[in-house]
Amino acid sequence: MSVSLVIPPRERDLGDGMMVRRALPFVHKRMVGPFIFWDHMGPVKISSTFEMLVRSHPHIGLSTLTYLFSGEILHRDSLGNELKILAGEVNWMTAGRGISHSERSTPEHGQNNMTVEGIQLWIALPKSHEEVAPSFVHYDAHELPMYKQGGVDWRVIAGEYQGVRSPVATYSPLFYFEASLKQGHVGEFPMPATHEAALYVAKGEVQIEGVNHGEGVLIVFAAGSAVQFKAGIDSRVLIFGGEPLPEPRHIWWNFVSSSKERIEQAKVEWRDQREQKFGKVPKEQDFIPLPEN
Repeated sequence: MSVSLVIPPRERDLGDGMMVRRALPFVHKRMVGPFIFWDHMGPVKISSTFEMLVRSHPHIGLSTLTYLFSGEILHRDSLGNELKILAGEVNWMTAGRGISHSERSTPEHGQNNMTVEGIQLWIALPKSHEEVAPSFVHYDAHELPMYKQGGVDWRVIAGEYQGVRSPVATYSPLFYFEASLKQGHVGEFPMPATHEAALYVAKGEVQIEGVNHGEGVLIVFAAGSAVQFKAGIDSRVLIFGGEPLPEPRHIWWNFVSSSKERIEQAKVEWRDQREQKFGKVPKEQDFIPLPEN
């Protein structure tokens, strides 16, 4: 058996009416390779009465990767970056020693009745890079390579597959692919022996080892096994993973670190709004306060 764990969809409220389905972290599986957090946001309709708004908030010790299926989001961060991310593009933000950012729909979106849907994930940084200087890189959709194999349309978001490499620069060995396939077609990814891997059903239904899995389910594979799946209906899946980090990671709210003491320090810095640590996001007046527990 190649499947080691099946994680069902779990809804979470990010506040301000924004609901997500969270797959990681899970009580029985905190990480898959270096991936430590996985949220499927939407689909949510932006209208004149509802704006997507994730107010300014901090991060340490991780990189965030935003990838949209539809719609667009305005990103702002304390480095002064401000730009829209569109469907099929990648925002890669490295928090390192500390960054703050916000994500929102812009006012004109309410007139377009835009639907926003996508994946937001966190990748824990190697211990040697946990305190690296914060940075932000954007990749347009045409920069992410695509290819067809056996009736499956693949997009290499990060990492390499079948000799096709994404330009997205990473801090540790990992992979992140999108596969779109019609009913009855089969996809396969021969995972490296040293890697962990998981498959997320973003849309549709796939069969793995004779079991059907629907939308929002995360299937974790045993290390070194082949990832094989068959579409029960037209489907979109995401396959991700990589080499596990040698040290355990602690996660509290938006902070990730190999050190509990470092997380405690970050709590104090954000609670006291020490802007020299996280910086202030331009044009943002409000922020998410430190949770009480």
